[in-house]
Amino acid sequence: MADKSRLIEKILGIELNMFLKVPTGQPTMCQESREGFKLMRGATFESWSENTLQSYLNDLFAALKKNRNLMTEKYARMDNLIPPINTNPLIDEMVNIESNWQAELSNKYPHIIGHGQVGDYCGALSSVIPFSVYLKSEMETYSDETLESYHNDLQQAVEEKRNLGYERYTRIFQRLGYSSLEEADQKVAQV
Repeated sequence: MADKSRLIEKILGIELNMFLKVPTGQPTMCQESREGFKLMRGATFESWSENTLQSYLNDLFAALKKNRNLMTEKYARMDNLIPPINTNPLIDEMVNIESNWQAELSNKYPHIIGHGQVGDYCGALSSVIPFSVYLKSEMETYSDETLESYHNDLQQAVEEKRNLGYERYTRIFQRLGYSSLEEADQKVAQV
């Protein structure tokens, strides 16, 4: 687990630096709250295998060598400002798996998980966008090696009947002081 934690910390450091350099009209909450960014992104990376984390870290190092900012590219793709970066057919399959998990969570926890959309907290630098567009735009920045490894992670989760989205959100809300997603959803519903 120590190796995985180190990989995540390295990834978060590089991503945060890239994220802070994304040009925006106004800074988002995550650009102003580094800990918020680390919480959200870190919860995602904890569901990845060490192999996928290492492959993605290699992608980040390769991007740095070419003076590419993967975060800028992701947000440019979300706004359709640049053409597709990677057209690997695995992307659509993976977005479908993740979107199904997200829809399941949105139905079960409607007050804390948006109905198929990502808001401005850490997901988007523009207005609310569909979850699938956000995810596809991000996956297009991954190398084919990272996509293949992440696809294996998702396939394993499907076979084990695990919802990685549920695991991610559970980590986030537990770190925010809630015992469960049920508790968080009930408290938000009362506000």
